[in-house]
Order: sequence, then structure tokens, then C-alpha cells
Amino acid sequence: MVLFGAALAGVPLVPVNYRLSAEALTDLLGRTEHPLVIADEDFAEVFAAAGTEVMATSELLEKGLAAEPAEGLEVSEDDPAVLLFTSGTTAAPKAAVLRHRHLTSYILQTVEFGTADAADAVLISVPPYHVAGVGSVLSNVYAGRRMIHLGNFTPEGWLRLVREEGVTSAMLVPTMLARIVEHLDGRPADVPTLRSLAYGGARMPATVLEAALRCFPDTGFVNAYGLTETSSTIALLGPDDHRAALSSDDPAIRARLHSAGRMVPGVEAQIRAGDGTVQQSGSRGELWVRGPQVSGEYKGAGSLVDADGWFRTRDLALFDDDGYLFIEGRADDTIIRGGENIAPAEVEDALLRHAAVREAAVVGLPDEEWGERIAAFVVTHDGTEVDVETLRSWVRSLLRGSKTPDVVIFQDALPYTPTGKLLRRELVNALGREAGA
Repeated sequence: MVLFGAALAGVPLVPVNYRLSAEALTDLLGRTEHPLVIADEDFAEVFAAAGTEVMATSELLEKGLAAEPAEGLEVSEDDPAVLLFTSGTTAAPKAAVLRHRHLTSYILQTVEFGTADAADAVLISVPPYHVAGVGSVLSNVYAGRRMIHLGNFTPEGWLRLVREEGVTSAMLVPTMLARIVEHLDGRPADVPTLRSLAYGGARMPATVLEAALRCFPDTGFVNAYGLTETSSTIALLGPDDHRAALSSDDPAIRARLHSAGRMVPGVEAQIRAGDGTVQQSGSRGELWVRGPQVSGEYKGAGSLVDADGWFRTRDLALFDDDGYLFIEGRADDTIIRGGENIAPAEVEDALLRHAAVREAAVVGLPDEEWGERIAAFVVTHDGTEVDVETLRSWVRSLLRGSKTPDVVIFQDALPYTPTGKLLRRELVNALGREAGA
């Protein structure tokens, strides 16, 4: 209601993370112009204290239902539709500007109008301040699909709601799917109506995906890769791709199970080396994309799209010979040890293959001799024990010796954003604080 109402009024919608502290919410509010805040009663006081006009959600709904139909303002496709603050996993959040033409292009290129069956229902577990939340509203309204929103996620609650509501499709971030798999503990999910399960928003550990495919044998899995700056999904790995990869004896096809799939219609992609040279298939580099749904613009900073329309995603990636995209992490996260570039994801996947490891995060630490050392943060499964040298030997047996963690630190939990992105900077900062203590 608010998304379409803002569009009709000719003002951008700015969803904010309601899980942030009052100080952080006030800071984000101060970066918007003449805001009218729509908030549940529990949050109204936070914004009112900042001297901002606040309308309770219940009041908005009451007024909206009672109002006479009104004509909207004349809105250009170039006007801002949504301002979305990025997750800020490596720096302070920035407000990405998504204009009407970006969102319209995304929907028209990826969704067919009115194609949902009367009984179709989607369960939306991603929050409204995430680009996938905005995309879910637009795409499901356009398809004509009933929407069910899950406010507070638990594995038990999610499974129960899928069964009770006859949910036919859903989307989860990897941390949610990992918790469901752990809850099921090898049992089938028993969700007969669920035809499609999409995942995205963060890196999916190989062990979690493989276990999930076993728990949901009759559900088609979809990997949706995208960024806030690209108006959501720009690459898809569909159900047939998942099935073909899972059942194949060909290593190249099997590897696609952990790819982001192929680019969606209307989006072009290039892999570029550090000097800007376009790479061929099989060569690693940074992913650049262009297309009508790509924004690449931030409020107050302007557009980062180059003269030819290309946007630098800062994701390390490669394409195989058949156009499947493999994302290998953020360029900023790359560890350079003795002149060798090491992707944290590769070491994390090796650690997660150990039966005792539930979660793993790898970061680089400054080192005078090697440039950087590899530090691994590990969360073990409840009731299991493993020592540092066992894990280091395990990684060494799967990868080259240079990729063996120099330091292994056991944690009770790892820091994530509410949308499942790992906060590596918090791990690095925590180590710095300990070193200085």
C-alpha cells in the first residue's frame, strides 16, 4: 500500500531497518528530505522524538480505506521511486537510488503479467527494507499472486505457515535455509504445496544447499543473484539447472550447482581484470553489468555507471563456457597472502565440509612477512568438539597449504545483518580490540 501510494504521490519510498538502534534510525532519517514516517506504534516514539511527522500504520490504513480515489501527480520514469540503504557490511550505509524505469524494467523483463494461478501463494520472509522485499511486492502484484508476510522468522514457524497456508513459492536468505535444514536434521520437509523455493541475498554454503535439496526433494530451487543497485535479480539458476547439476557425473556441470546461473534478459555482463581488460570465460576478475534495470546511483554521490553504461559490482566472478556465472566473493574481501589472491569463500567452504563445523568466516589480518594472514572464525555444531590443528589439517588436505588458516578462533555465533550478510568488518574490529586490550 505504501509503495504504490508513494508512487502515486510522486515521492520516493525509503524503507528503513526497524531493527536498528534509535540512534541509527535517527541518523538515517536525517539523510532524507522532509520525511513523513509511517511506523507501527512501537516505533512511533523513536521518530517523534526526532521532531519528525509520524503516522501510525493503523491510521494510514484507516485513512486509506476511507479515502475517495484520487488522481496522482504526473510522475516521470526518471523520478526516484525507492531509496534503499545498502547493508553497510564493509562501510557506512549508502542510499541507492532506484528510479521508476529501473524497477519497471526489472518487472517487465522477468515476470509475466497475471500468470499466477488462483491458489498460488508466496511466503515473503525477506524484510521490506531489502531490495528483494521491494521486488517481491512488485513482482507478485504483477503476477497476481497472494502474498503472506512472515515478520519474525523461526524454522518451526516458517514450516508451519507453508503447510497451513498452502504456500506454493517462497524466498529465503541462506542463514534462514541453514536454520531450517538444521531443524529438520535429515527429515523431509513435508511441504507438499511448495513448488518453488528461491534463495539469495548472501553466499549459500555448499553443504547447506546440498542438504536442503535432500530435505525438499519435490521443490524446485532457484538461486537469485542481484544487488540493491541493480533493482534486484540479474542472474538466475533455475530448478532444471539444480537438478541437472545434482545428478551429473561431469565435474563442470556438477559445479554449476554452486553458480548464480545465467544473466536474466536485458542484462549484459563482463568480467574485467584489474587493468580493465575484458576477460574470457574461465578467467576471474570483477563483474561489471549494464542494462535498463541497473541504477548504480547513490543519493548525494551521483551515478557510478561509466560512459558506456557499465556498473562495477565489486564482486569477484567468472563465467564458464556456457555462460554460467560463479560469484567468488567481494573484491574488498580478497586476502593477498605472499602475493597470492585467496577468496575467503573457498576456505570457508572447506571448513564447512568438516562434520563439526556449522558456520565459518574467513578474513585477512595484516602480516609483516606475508602481507596478510588468514584468520578463520568457526562456530561448531552443538555437542561437537574439534581442535584448531585438526581444522587446519582438514583445510590443508582439501586446498593448497598457502590457503590453510594461520589462526582459528572459535565463536558462539557470527555477526550477520538481518538479511543474512556476514559482517566481516565486525570480526576484524573485534580482533583489533582484543589485540589492543
